[in-house]
Amino acid sequence: MKNRLSCFTAVLLASVCILYAAVHTDFDHKADFRKYHTYSWIAVQSGETPWQSRIGGAVDLALSAKGWTKVESGGDAAISAFGRTTEKDTLETFYTGFPGWGWRAAWWGGMGTETTQVIPERVGNLTVDIFDGSTKQLIFRGQASDTLSNRVDKNDKRMEHSVEEMFKKFPPRERD
Repeated sequence: MKNRLSCFTAVLLASVCILYAAVHTDFDHKADFRKYHTYSWIAVQSGETPWQSRIGGAVDLALSAKGWTKVESGGDAAISAFGRTTEKDTLETFYTGFPGWGWRAAWWGGMGTETTQVIPERVGNLTVDIFDGSTKQLIFRGQASDTLSNRVDKNDKRMEHSVEEMFKKFPPRERD
């Protein structure tokens, strides 16, 4: 029973890690984010057209929740977002051995075989850059990376969660 519980816990933790993207942010520590109240879009680029509006909508929602207002042009800040997918290979190795020995037989060179498979995974990456509207200097960058599902609704939720995480502590403040 204890073994089943620990196995279930491991699978649950792995699922949670896969569900949430790796999100990283960085910002210009000299920028005074209190002076930014409006923003305009430079561009949203994605390999697929439907994702452009989804990415733009998620960023708009996150920024409006922080009190920023979208304007057609001439905003205090200018934003660009780039979404792309890449393929990453994962190696999975399976060992078989003499009954009762399992992986030990293969590990110690006894009776058994090993099989390694290359499993291709699609990985979605999203980068959101915010520039100062007048100086054109980069003041904030958010990046997210996650394994994609074959289901669009899951990918939508992952992208929305990634954008939420990017802007969770936005606008950044210098630590005392």
